[in-house]
Amino acid sequence: MNRAVRPPELPSIPAGTLEPGLYIVATPIGNLGDITLRAIRVLGGAALIACEDTRVAGKLLKHLGIKAKLQRLDDHASPEVRARIIDEARHRPVALVSDAGTPLISDPGYRLVREARAAGVTVTSIPGACAAISALAMAGLPSDRFLFAGFLPVKDKARTEALESLAGLAATLVFYETAPRLERSLAAIAALWPAREVAVARELTKMHEECRSGTAASLAAHYAAHPPKGEIVLLIGPPADTEAPEHDTDALLRAALADAGPGKAAGLVAKATGIERAVLYARALELKGE
Repeated sequence: MNRAVRPPELPSIPAGTLEPGLYIVATPIGNLGDITLRAIRVLGGAALIACEDTRVAGKLLKHLGIKAKLQRLDDHASPEVRARIIDEARHRPVALVSDAGTPLISDPGYRLVREARAAGVTVTSIPGACAAISALAMAGLPSDRFLFAGFLPVKDKARTEALESLAGLAATLVFYETAPRLERSLAAIAALWPAREVAVARELTKMHEECRSGTAASLAAHYAAHPPKGEIVLLIGPPADTEAPEHDTDALLRAALADAGPGKAAGLVAKATGIERAVLYARALELKGE
């Protein structure tokens, strides 16, 4: 006779019964229903919650019905603030949260965790939502090897150099990006790797969640016509095994710019490479201004 297998019961952790230490707690990236039971129990039992923004953390705690002492901890926090948090964690449970998702993933907290470990404080990770992992799971790009590289640089030249440094990596590249900078980042990717598959995942877990894929040029054209909103994860597929050497578009544009203006130079290179003229024109303007 088959017997139904009952799932193990979750341990009950009433407030005030956690062991002292630093608890790194992942929080929802949009949908508050993604908070885990373990995260709720740890936040409810913490004597202090270090957070990126007390207003954002306060809204989550209010939703959960939790009252707790909050301490702001952002990238500008002083060593003295970190020392006070670590001293508290020696004797009582302290939680660390970011505004959304898993702390330290392009969010503050690295120095605190490093110094807590060096001080002999127990550090525990409470896993949960992470935008980079959620996007990778739904984008349909190879996920056996990937590199998360945070935010791309703001300036055009630095952005291109950052991408070029990753050109030979046989892995999916994962970046965080902002809506106002998405089109320029896609243009830079199109100029470097016109044939690679790219995905844009935005508003993850929210009502208007979207994951769109295609070439960087096609995505740039789409978002030029439909300006994006919200938080964005930008993914670039790895080079194909049979991928031919890609055009050095900067070199081609510079050569064309020696005898022509940006518009004509972009048209000439577009005919030679098949890259969209609008993408090349934007890059030609950048090169002309260097």
